[in-house]
Amino acid sequence: MSLINTEIKPFKATAYHNGKFVPVTDGTLKGKWSVVVFYPADFTFVCPTELGDLADNYAEFKKLGVEVYGVSTDTHFAHKAWHDTSDTIKKVQYPLVGDPTAALARNFEVLIEEEGLALRGTFVINPEGVIKIMEVHDNGIGRDAKELLRKVKAAQYVASHPGEVCPAKWTPGAETLSPSLDLVGKI
Repeated sequence: MSLINTEIKPFKATAYHNGKFVPVTDGTLKGKWSVVVFYPADFTFVCPTELGDLADNYAEFKKLGVEVYGVSTDTHFAHKAWHDTSDTIKKVQYPLVGDPTAALARNFEVLIEEEGLALRGTFVINPEGVIKIMEVHDNGIGRDAKELLRKVKAAQYVASHPGEVCPAKWTPGAETLSPSLDLVGKI
């Protein structure tokens, strides 16, 4: 069963954010658009490139009213240590959520049980707490924050324009589609 169009499950966690340890719950994610990005582990190889890319594009997410959450099965203490020692991770201004019990990774179905690590899972959650986009792939494949931004914009557009859908490679200002009998076989 897919997690698309399901509400996020209740959770409680602690994040390292702006020099502090802060609580993060399912309620924290509600009321605004959220992006939850799971990654395998701190102090690794592909992970800092992805988190750095998100950091470089964080202002664009904020302009869209979106909060980004990085999540791994490390503790919030490990996140602070990584932030303090890595020039790339020092750029991160969004919360880095600790999931040492793997409860979040299980809730979002990205846990590799035998390793205790998360797959690279990306989830876009609407203000009602419903998952609208999910993408999960092998841990050797890094993600692209600009493509994620495009997808978030499409999800927000569809949410605010009932009856319209965004075709492949859609960007704001481009033409959308209004599914109807008249369009069948004409695209």
